[in-house]
Amino acid sequence: MNIAIIGGGFTGLTCAYRLLQKGHKVVLYEAGESVGGLASGFKINGTNLEKTYHHIFRTDADIIDLTKELGVIDNLQWLDSSVSNYSKGAIYPFSSPNDLLTFKPLPFFDRIRLGLVTLFLKFTHSWKPFIKITAYDWMKKFAGKNATSVIWEPLLKGKFTEKYYKKVSMSWLWARLHTRIGARSKEDIKNEHLGYYRGGFDVLVEALKVKIVDLGGQILTSTKITGIDDQKNGQVELYFAENKKSFDKVLVTTPSSIFASLIKSQTSEILNYKEKLNSVDYIGAICLIFTSSQDLSKYYWHNILDTKFPFLVFINHTKLTPKKWYKNENVYYLGAYSPHDSDLFNSSEEEIKSLWFEYLSKIFPDFDQAKITQEFLFKFRNAQHVVDTDYISKIPDYKTPLQNVYLSNFSQIFPEDRGTNFAVREGNKIAEIILS
Repeated sequence: MNIAIIGGGFTGLTCAYRLLQKGHKVVLYEAGESVGGLASGFKINGTNLEKTYHHIFRTDADIIDLTKELGVIDNLQWLDSSVSNYSKGAIYPFSSPNDLLTFKPLPFFDRIRLGLVTLFLKFTHSWKPFIKITAYDWMKKFAGKNATSVIWEPLLKGKFTEKYYKKVSMSWLWARLHTRIGARSKEDIKNEHLGYYRGGFDVLVEALKVKIVDLGGQILTSTKITGIDDQKNGQVELYFAENKKSFDKVLVTTPSSIFASLIKSQTSEILNYKEKLNSVDYIGAICLIFTSSQDLSKYYWHNILDTKFPFLVFINHTKLTPKKWYKNENVYYLGAYSPHDSDLFNSSEEEIKSLWFEYLSKIFPDFDQAKITQEFLFKFRNAQHVVDTDYISKIPDYKTPLQNVYLSNFSQIFPEDRGTNFAVREGNKIAEIILS
């Protein structure tokens, strides 16, 4: 068969690889300049780094298996992690049960209560009881008002913004906590180990690209699809700026709303389907990356538990990875989620940098902007889908109403969230569905 794939993230790349292994012809179209999706990278200090922060867990079997299969497993390093919370003007370690017990922003009784709630969620193996209640309400009821005010409200608000944070289903938060807790081995109780590639996730992207080309596939970047239409003869037509091409089957891996905008048919069935696709809300993301000679913190991950701050997370990347990979410079991320129509998302690069560095100095009074050697800012329109309490009714099927057209994106992996491991898993899965 002659198959087209729209979107060059890990789902599209993995599916292309699997289809080519089965002897089919595959062309992958990517609108951007490079493939890799949210894990796409850029050059920094002679190596590759992701535009958004990434790591993997020991339980991420799909991406680990693919790494082995592609022969780049030696690049995957398991590194000591450390997590902290910035709350009420101070940084507190937050990697172990003992750290929770000594977390001063919460009264002692609330620390115990939060620990018991965490244990309850760890040993609750189904997300179904949590679908129809919001994470905010559930945590307020069971973890208590103090824990919700100090921890969960800032995290939910930072992730889903003021607009959506009280609408997010507890099933989503259950999945996030379950994945994180389940990823820890007995040896990781005190010091969690996270996976990262020497040379960045681009190591895996490049290995996939090589295999795809070696098997006869094509990867066309900077190529925008303008329309999709199925034909009575079973063929699928893809429209480009100046021409169109026919394929036996087409896989779309874009966000649902983008797919909806591409469908040319206007039948009542399709219009209802488009409405369903557009019912999934998406939030944008902003990442500011900078290098510096200054070592700001001993922790890798910093949750910002202050809703006045314009960013959700501060990441000291070179407290996870060796500094020598980046010519002995410190590498940092600042990250935030933001609606497309927000003032922050529509601010200029210089405005965002000025604001964020001002707030970074509130966490680290010794922060010296003059010691920054490089700065990079990236924006992503559709970085996070909103999982509300009615989300199950919004999930689209892999097989679409268009004949021989398939959809695979992060909106379908409920209650789990986006991640490179899930993207690889979905790429394997959708390849089997297409060939079934």
